[in-house]
Amino acid sequence: MTDFVEVDTAAGRVRGRWRPTTGTGRMPRSAAFLGIPFAEAPVGPLRFQAPVPKAPWEGVRDALEFAATAQRGDPGVTLIPEPSVPGESTLNVNVFTPDPDAAGLPVLVWIHGGGYFAGSPASAWYDGRNFNRDGVVTVSISYRLGFDGFGWIEDAPSNRGIRDWLLALEWVQQNIAAFGGDPSRVTIAGQSAGGGAVLTLLGMEKAQHLFHGVYAISGALADVSAERAEKFGRGLAAAGGVAPTVAGFSSLDEERVIALQKKATELGPSSLGSIVEEGLPLGPSVDGDLLVRPTRESLRAGVGADKPLVMGATDDEFTMAFSGVAKKLRWVPKAFLLNRLGMPKGAMRPYLAANQDALERGTAGIAGRLLTDRMFRTAVLNIAEDRGDAPTWLYRFSWPSGTFGFAEHCLDVPFFFDCLDGPAMVPLAGPNPPQALADQVHAAATSFIETGDPGWPVHEGDRGVVRVWDTPVSDVVDGYASVRALREPVS
Repeated sequence: MTDFVEVDTAAGRVRGRWRPTTGTGRMPRSAAFLGIPFAEAPVGPLRFQAPVPKAPWEGVRDALEFAATAQRGDPGVTLIPEPSVPGESTLNVNVFTPDPDAAGLPVLVWIHGGGYFAGSPASAWYDGRNFNRDGVVTVSISYRLGFDGFGWIEDAPSNRGIRDWLLALEWVQQNIAAFGGDPSRVTIAGQSAGGGAVLTLLGMEKAQHLFHGVYAISGALADVSAERAEKFGRGLAAAGGVAPTVAGFSSLDEERVIALQKKATELGPSSLGSIVEEGLPLGPSVDGDLLVRPTRESLRAGVGADKPLVMGATDDEFTMAFSGVAKKLRWVPKAFLLNRLGMPKGAMRPYLAANQDALERGTAGIAGRLLTDRMFRTAVLNIAEDRGDAPTWLYRFSWPSGTFGFAEHCLDVPFFFDCLDGPAMVPLAGPNPPQALADQVHAAATSFIETGDPGWPVHEGDRGVVRVWDTPVSDVVDGYASVRALREPVS
């Protein structure tokens, strides 16, 4: 049997490579097609424009290595290993299939995170081989990041990063059948900013025909107001000494824009509260075109109500933000710090009573829990409430990392992909993460992608059932009770 496999896409023929899957499942092998361009390189006159579909090519195009990424330079040590790949053609898809000759297989499309300014699909953790093992075709997509992807420019299309998502999803609709997938059975999923991306798409009228289910892991919505986006864009132009136009920004090279962006978005301990209140300054903006209103308003209006949604967060997403200063924080009054992080008036006492486990880890532990709850876990309940009777399943990832001692940001991703044998696992999860838990998390995700049901009760009402991923796994009524004081402060 040859190591290589070829498939015809709408733009031309591509060559991928067979590899084995791991574990036990229906499919013993997986074919990887890496770096297939869905758009022309966003450089030169295309840099600040909507993506242009890739022109057809002749012959067979090798799809054997990851293509260029929008993330530039060495990202340093990150929780998820997401390397940068140099090059201009940054708008690509990676397709993993158990059998290109199959028909009607369900499809998972993954959107990576990174705060809308970083991240890369070229990660070993996003390899779809074990979703392939279980009969799911998997696609990971790239998109423009930071100012190039989301910055306001006076005469440029808005939300260029979103337009990249949409064109990639159009590519899936047009081409996935050639890889054995069913374009009418597409689930979009992502983590952190990627989780926010799929929630953004769920609330976007213009995206509804492109997917059929949503799995949002630690979703971080941006919903930058039009006014804030414009203010940021004008400020960046002024800092660069150019007009806030395509011509002005085009006179600045990529490195200069990234440097200006980095300086304008620098975060310090004193700015955490403002980020919680206002959100990220770069990301999907309410432009009146793609996002006609904030996402939560769209969900309340019933947009995406026909799409099943699984959504959740880890118990201590950002507690690690305080780990390095834990000893110093012992001398800071808890009330002072928690109020700086936006503790609602009257909520202090009931919140502390409901979060004794975090309180026992000291000031850093409870501060991290509050930051987590305000940025992620209250949003889970809010969005479930916004969707009303639409089919929604909630989970918590609670298994404590063997490295951190709590369930931190990104910890659930390798369980979702069933890749605990992947690189850089010990720094995130410790030396012996439980494979049995990965089996269960991954099986639930596979079930949802195949059937629209992850296998635990749908969340109903304000105190519905929540799946708690821990050892052992459990289903808990009112599983997000510990955040209730932040939503219902007692005076």
